[in-house]
Amino acid sequence: MGTESTSPPHEAAADADLHIDFSRGQRLGFPEIIYGEHKSADQLQRIVRQCAEKQHNVLISRCQPEKAALLTGGTYDPLARTWVNECAPPPLLPGKGAVVSAGTSDAPVVGECVNTLAFLGLEALSIQDVGVAAIHRLLSRLDEILACDVVVCVAGFEGALASVLAGQCPQPVIAVPTGVGYGVAKDGYAALHGMLASCANGLMVMNIDNGVGAALAARRILRLLPPRH
Repeated sequence: MGTESTSPPHEAAADADLHIDFSRGQRLGFPEIIYGEHKSADQLQRIVRQCAEKQHNVLISRCQPEKAALLTGGTYDPLARTWVNECAPPPLLPGKGAVVSAGTSDAPVVGECVNTLAFLGLEALSIQDVGVAAIHRLLSRLDEILACDVVVCVAGFEGALASVLAGQCPQPVIAVPTGVGYGVAKDGYAALHGMLASCANGLMVMNIDNGVGAALAARRILRLLPPRH
């Protein structure tokens, strides 16, 4: 699928630094998601314009509020820092994900993951603040989690919740360490190392704070399910 612009020549020249992968949906089954944190407001505006020209849905992650304020036509979530514009609702895909967090401080990463799953057309159950410090909170929701097809675990500090979930849930568990915690928690590295060192067999681990990556991993897994009728 080509990416030639219909913009006037002077605008096309200005867009020479942008090469959006419009064919990713056909190739991989999900669209490109734009990482906005280190892009300029001008670059994001031009990306949004190109996507609108092609009637292409767009999600911008790590989009700062001052940049989002300059974008038109979409919806901004200030907690998750996601900006979404849908030219058409995504088709509802098979399967259901659970996004489970250890604490309310993990909410920005949870929001990023849940918003990305919705953008991909996936249903998600969000269960927050059920960390191991009071494990009865998790156990009271375990039946709901077990009813889902894939589980994303979002946790900071030592990241123990991921091991607990992977030890209780037979479905795929994707762990996302967050940069939450004091001292040696060290911006998420303690949780990352704890998850990587987990004795719970088959636990998959994403990079620190990478809610988008977890949602895309869930999408790759859920595409193996039969289509909805």
